[in-house]
Amino acid sequence: PVWKTNLINHINEEPLVAELLDNGNFVLRYSNRKSFLWQSFDYPTDTLLPGMKLGWDRTKNLNKTLTSWASLYDPSSGNYDFEIENWKVSHGLITNTGQPEFRTDLSYSNLVNIAETEEEISHSLNITTNVSSISILQLTSAGALRLTELIGGEKRTLFYFPNDRCDYYNSCGENSYCNTSNNCECMAGFQWGGQYAWGLTKSRQICVRKSQLSCHEKEFKKIRNMKLPDTE
Repeated sequence: PVWKTNLINHINEEPLVAELLDNGNFVLRYSNRKSFLWQSFDYPTDTLLPGMKLGWDRTKNLNKTLTSWASLYDPSSGNYDFEIENWKVSHGLITNTGQPEFRTDLSYSNLVNIAETEEEISHSLNITTNVSSISILQLTSAGALRLTELIGGEKRTLFYFPNDRCDYYNSCGENSYCNTSNNCECMAGFQWGGQYAWGLTKSRQICVRKSQLSCHEKEFKKIRNMKLPDTE
């Protein structure tokens, strides 16, 4: 056997039906029922279609993620995963062999539907009534997230992530930020100082305090155009 379901203990005497739905969902159900015993939309590969959901389904105890292909022509599982972090506010995280590499921002959040309820924390695509147009979200073999709109026989890229250095997760290190020129700068009150190991043979500077922290000061510094901090 190459593949089989784990439904054998649930099958009774009713006839089973395997059906490929118009939205691309392959389902198993009893012939006289509408509910599904199993559906492919619960087990995404590298592509999210309209009607599918990524994230946490607490009713089925499933965490639905995207996994990249190993290469452009090899559909076996690659190193990259796109998963939904169930923090407040939930966001998408691209990992490379388990290590965070990119974290989505507002431009991604404006393109998907985000649901945060007791039953689920999910991200999904809009379902359009225009039958000639369909959008798909794909995690490429290179670890990029690409939203493509198919209109007739033509493709149009609506969103591609990452775009630049600033999209990399923690690209500048602590107490610093990535500016619009794709350079790292220390936050106010910090300066370039010591170094920390980066990989086996490399190291890079870090931002250290210019002076000791005073617990009596009550001034806050506003920094614009920043991603929300981790709330893990």
